[in-house]
Amino acid sequence: MIDTVYMSGEVQSLRERLIDCGRELLDEGGIDAVGLRAVARRAGVSHGAPRRYFPTHKALLAAVAASGFAELSEDLRSATASETDPVERLRQTAHRYLAFADTHRTLYELMFRHDLLEGSGQDLRQHSAPLFAFVVALVADAGAAEPDVVALNLWTHLHGVATLRTARSIDVIVGDFDAGSYAAQLIELHLRARG
Repeated sequence: MIDTVYMSGEVQSLRERLIDCGRELLDEGGIDAVGLRAVARRAGVSHGAPRRYFPTHKALLAAVAASGFAELSEDLRSATASETDPVERLRQTAHRYLAFADTHRTLYELMFRHDLLEGSGQDLRQHSAPLFAFVVALVADAGAAEPDVVALNLWTHLHGVATLRTARSIDVIVGDFDAGSYAAQLIELHLRARG
């Protein structure tokens, strides 16, 4: 079986190509559009080819979700790489987190749909746990006395905002919503409360 494909002048593993096709279908039609046969069709391979890498539909969805965690992780790390001020690093992380959720609405939704991904055979904690540890380290650098607690509080608030924004619910309630300003206020509030 062919393990690589030639796409747009680059050699790509078939597994990566199938995940990319899954993400394209996700963007176009939501979670219900991502199926093993649909991904095979999009990738231009036989309908059985995806099963070599993803024995079940859940395994395919989990691989797509894992690619989202990897991209988000890289995005957050690059956003803070050149910044030295710990509070500004937190602000940039919060801003990028919300921007990622806004830009990749259906992917973001899938990443946290544990009801769909449970039993996939993939351990998504290997992707989400280091991401949370990164936020805990940023919060600790910013001087919080209980960085685990502050990071969890901050993340749950940001996740709530991101989820409301992806569903377009927050705009109905507050109209023009400045996510960056709100995130900065959240950071200040949580650092002050537990500092």
